Amino acid sequence: MKIRPYGDTLDDGVVQLSFTLPLAWSEAADEAARKLVASMGFGDVAVAEGRAIAEGFSFFVVYARTRAAVEVDPNGPVAARLDRTLSIEEVDALVGERLGRRIRVVGACIGTDAHTVGIDAILNMKGYKGDYGLERYEAFEVTNLGAQILPDNLAAYAVEHATDVVLASQVVTQKGSDVLNFTALVERMEALGARDKVLLLCGGPRMTNLLAAELGYDAGFGRGTLPSHVATFIARRMIARRLTV
Repeated sequence: MKIRPYGDTLDDGVVQLSFTLPLAWSEAADEAARKLVASMGFGDVAVAEGRAIAEGFSFFVVYARTRAAVEVDPNGPVAARLDRTLSIEEVDALVGERLGRRIRVVGACIGTDAHTVGIDAILNMKGYKGDYGLERYEAFEVTNLGAQILPDNLAAYAVEHATDVVLASQVVTQKGSDVLNFTALVERMEALGARDKVLLLCGGPRMTNLLAAELGYDAGFGRGTLPSHVATFIARRMIARRLTV
């Protein structure tokens, strides 16, 4: 099935782009923005808004039309989030009955990133949007290492403490720093001979389950993820692993 963007009419290919140019705002700057988008292959380009945001810089919102379409497979890669999210009570009961022990989980915001909002939302007891974090579950023994944890140090901690699940988070994505750090963690776990011994998860604002798989992770969690999504995935995957050992 092929689909294309939808603006005013289904399948019209209309998109909205926003960007900043290192140029003082003027009508000439508007025209520069229009030409830039047209040079990308878009048609019917119109600058909806152009304004100064700082000395020598302008921000633009541009509407345009594309002929491009994308093939979508409804039966493509399955997301990490499962069809039915389990409650705390259900996860605790499932892990207690099927594993008979608590699952050891360690998480950290990796690299030089100091933004712990993502990892805290998943791990801390208070959770996020009324959805309690993994610390509140009886099924999990949780360690939150906090921010600015180097991938090598997170891997070393996981091995030293015989961790079952490693959660790596990075909010900063400039210049692909998140991909570099996520990759470094996988490589270090492999070097330590521990990659296949842990459930390795990653999360961030641009993370998708497909990207996570390409980087060597068991699952990836992006925008909109709640602690219960992660808890359910961990519980079911850990049980599935035990059954295949």
